[in-house]
Amino acid sequence: MYGPVLRGERVTLRPPDDTDPARFVAWFADPEVTRYLGVLFPPPLEIEQEWFKSIGESKTDVFWMIEVARRAIGSCAIARIDWLHARGSTGIAIGDKTAWRKGYATEAMRLRTEYAFLQLNLHKLSTRTFMENEGARRALQKAGYREIGVAREEMWRDGRWHDQWRAEILRADWPRRDSADPLRTDGC
Repeated sequence: MYGPVLRGERVTLRPPDDTDPARFVAWFADPEVTRYLGVLFPPPLEIEQEWFKSIGESKTDVFWMIEVARRAIGSCAIARIDWLHARGSTGIAIGDKTAWRKGYATEAMRLRTEYAFLQLNLHKLSTRTFMENEGARRALQKAGYREIGVAREEMWRDGRWHDQWRAEILRADWPRRDSADPLRTDGC
């Protein structure tokens, strides 16, 4: 499903529109953008459009585009939600390289986490990334995630094995934002 509009100080999470699949095709054509993603080859536009349709119909995924100043810069999601055990996996991609290292991912993660705990009533979110993806690890830790371990030689990429860094955040450990600045949603 597509998530509702969530507004932060600088970042807005919004449902995708018809222009977004083409953005992903362009972003995924850049090896720097896909370096730490599971994308090996840029998908054709038709495949990306089908993926957007399927994620919109999903009952176990919540997906958003990330916008800054009304410009799409990436996406984030809560995936594989296990409603019985109140947990899900998270992921984020900033495809617009001009938006890297500006704190947008951290803010998007905080909005997503707040939505997961307050609106979806989830108990735990987990995530993983390449060990060498220091930017993602730093953003996740700023958003309240705690390292739970490293899976050694978990992924094969670029002719070698890579370790995978794993982290999670429990609702009880979540550093809730000030109550004077509650989550602002539209259409929820």
